[in-house]
Amino acid sequence: MMTRILRRLAQSLTVLFAVATFWFFALSVAPGDYFSEARINPLTSPKTLQNLREAYGLSKPLYVRYAKWMVSLAHGDLGESIAYNQPVASLLAPRLRNTLLLSATSLALAWALALGLGFWAGATAGGNIDRTLRVVAAILLAVPEIVVAMLLVYWDAKTGWLPTGGMSQSENSGAWDIARHMVLPVAVLTATTFPLLFRHVRVAVRDTLDAPFIRTALAFGIDPLRLVFRYVLPAAANPLFSLVGLSVAVLLSSSLIVEVVFGWPGLGPMFLDALFARDTYLLLAPMLVSSLLLLAGNLLADILLIWNDPRIRAGTD
Repeated sequence: MMTRILRRLAQSLTVLFAVATFWFFALSVAPGDYFSEARINPLTSPKTLQNLREAYGLSKPLYVRYAKWMVSLAHGDLGESIAYNQPVASLLAPRLRNTLLLSATSLALAWALALGLGFWAGATAGGNIDRTLRVVAAILLAVPEIVVAMLLVYWDAKTGWLPTGGMSQSENSGAWDIARHMVLPVAVLTATTFPLLFRHVRVAVRDTLDAPFIRTALAFGIDPLRLVFRYVLPAAANPLFSLVGLSVAVLLSSSLIVEVVFGWPGLGPMFLDALFARDTYLLLAPMLVSSLLLLAGNLLADILLIWNDPRIRAGTD
């Protein structure tokens, strides 16, 4: 088991290295940089631009910058932000904390709803509850998260019940104020993630309940509650564990948009600002963090599969 986990970890690190390399060269060979717009300013002399480019290492060959950045990454240094004139790590840390707070809350709520309602729908397949939940999930799956976000913003603008922007009213605000600011973005992210999880949970439960060994257990009169927790849930768990990485990917892609719409001070607004400013190292940081979280989710799913399925531990997968 440990050998398989270590092999998955090595594969994840290899993928992360490839992603970092790809995005570094993709952003570096793109036309323009942070100082491109300054060239059209008649008050900025070419000598000044040259000195600035040399000071930030932009005049060095591409392979030299890449090697220096990789060495910095190995030491935990994400580089220097030109726009803020600060280390990227100091800018990333509070933004990442805010994004994780929003994403973890939404992911936990989406999974809780998907497991409860998905099991209910799968156990009553073909009934009114099942059909209603499938229609709701289909509608939520078809509507883009930006539309859901704008509808909630419009509703809140009419009612004024909840704050629609930022994370808190002041720096000294308590947990209750932050929680009120989280309601709308968490609602959007949960509505975005829930339908995909619900459909997979429903199918997994329905297929498990139709399995021959479950029908045999019912025929022998095993208590339904014991049957669910002892046989149905472990058998349906494997396909659900595989969804962990996918749910993280869906949530991260949606959270960047939602954070911008609601002004949540997370990775989304920072990524957008870095993109417009062409601040390369600040732009690379959210990309690497998003890739790392996605790989961590997939690694966690692999570990759960190995732990739950003895066939995988025995090497028969």
